[in-house]
Amino acid sequence: MSVLFLALTAGALVGLALGALGGGGSVLAVPALIYPLGLTPAAATTASLVIVTLTSVTALAAHARDGQVRWRTGLLFAAAGIGPAMLGGALAARVPAALLTAAFAGVAAVAAVHMLRTTPEPVARVRPGRAVAAGAGLGGVTGVLGVGGGFLAVPALVGVVGLRMRAAVGTSLLVITVNSLAALATRAGTVGALDWTVIGPFAGAAILGARDGKRLAAKVSGGTLQRAFALVLLALAVFMLAEAVL
Repeated sequence: MSVLFLALTAGALVGLALGALGGGGSVLAVPALIYPLGLTPAAATTASLVIVTLTSVTALAAHARDGQVRWRTGLLFAAAGIGPAMLGGALAARVPAALLTAAFAGVAAVAAVHMLRTTPEPVARVRPGRAVAAGAGLGGVTGVLGVGGGFLAVPALVGVVGLRMRAAVGTSLLVITVNSLAALATRAGTVGALDWTVIGPFAGAAILGARDGKRLAAKVSGGTLQRAFALVLLALAVFMLAEAVL
């Protein structure tokens, strides 16, 4: 199977997840870049940030046109994570590859459990203090693990901040974009060394997939999509943990 075909297929799945769920792109992108495409964990996390940033901007514009982005809340949430994201990005280079993979698997497993749980009924008033706390924690995860954080941002925006699901998905894309850019800034020197014959097709397919994901979300209930994705995510976490330990 050719590298180009694998990159296009993986990119389409990443974009589909981001467009439909407002997250999950990096959780799929990092292992796809490591295992079938052969990148090192460090290169994969940097490449993931590039791909997810480009895809999230595209998906964000589409959700914003539908009025499903809470700009003030999203910017507050994201701003709290910029410092931790930059610090985490600086520390990532000092983390052994096996530990980075195991940590990623652990975070993916936690995210899967959150997504499988019943979504709590949102409240009418957004809680800024909780948005800041949740955003700071998410920023740290983004920096160290090279993930946009949407797979954790959506549950946090619904259960902690108090947004409704559709607004949380759109707002999550704003958070992902800001956090990914902040984490990517600390890795700017390594971007030029990436294999763009892989990253380019991957990113292009992800951008197109994000558009399809948004259309899919309009036809299938968010709960059904979220549960299906959580099961795939949990299986992926088990696989990555086994690879890191064995």
